[in-house]
Amino acid sequence: MLKIAYSNCYSHPLPTGHRFPMEKYELLPGQLQYEGIADSTNFFEPKALDKKWILNTHSSTYWDKLQNLTLSKSEIRVTGFPLSKALVDREIIIAGGSVQAAHYAIEYGVAMNIAGGTHHAFYAHGEGFCLLNDIAITANYLIENRLASKILVIDLDVHQGNGTAALFQNSKDVFTFSMHGEKNYPHRKELSSLDCALPDGIGDKAYLNLLAKNLELINTKFLPEFIIYQCGVDVLESDKLGRLGLTLSGVRERDLMVLNFAKQLNVPITCCMGGGYSPQVSKIVDAHTQVYRLAQELFF
Repeated sequence: MLKIAYSNCYSHPLPTGHRFPMEKYELLPGQLQYEGIADSTNFFEPKALDKKWILNTHSSTYWDKLQNLTLSKSEIRVTGFPLSKALVDREIIIAGGSVQAAHYAIEYGVAMNIAGGTHHAFYAHGEGFCLLNDIAITANYLIENRLASKILVIDLDVHQGNGTAALFQNSKDVFTFSMHGEKNYPHRKELSSLDCALPDGIGDKAYLNLLAKNLELINTKFLPEFIIYQCGVDVLESDKLGRLGLTLSGVRERDLMVLNFAKQLNVPITCCMGGGYSPQVSKIVDAHTQVYRLAQELFF
């Protein structure tokens, strides 16, 4: 059964005019049910993650600042969000959802988190709409609990997974692959295990060819026991922050390629949704929906 982490807190309201489309988190579960991809039995309410697992990835000083809402104005500014207890609690729930989804992926082959993919969070600070790095937290949790010893992160959000790359820069157990816009945020890139920088405007054919070549390369370098897939849809040509040129069909083929990669390796995979900033929220939801449909078709 496809298990999907979802909480009402994912749609935490932001001030009017904020550019981050929180409503997609509320709309996506309804779309999945409307299309018959999922029903109530597929969804689970994630629990807040114990701080032990957060401190396994993030610094205690940073954690205390989040808990006490004492980030400086500059620290808050780089996150892109106004700081609040509800927002911090939301990130803790998201991390819990990704960890719980990992357990379900081990059981069923694949599992999803409607939120997550907070790849810009570093050891001791947040950036780019990310406070806690659920990808890194999940990878460290799996290793610490001996559920998997080799983790592959496939990050296909349009923005480089700089926080994840920095957290695992010296790791032999976590392989980070980021395929992202060369000229897009963050302006200072970190060093992933494998980076693929893309030119502005790249279309479906060239993008998918590069992805296929890089997955083949990874297959010769690293044998994963678990895959975490950040499947942001800000690669769409319609995305106001993306600057790439993929169509909905191209995003579908991208997701199909990654899910097939995991299935052929017989390796569990979790998917977290990452970014998506098209002016029409319906297009964001349609793009995200595709990966759930493919997961059902391929694994169940």
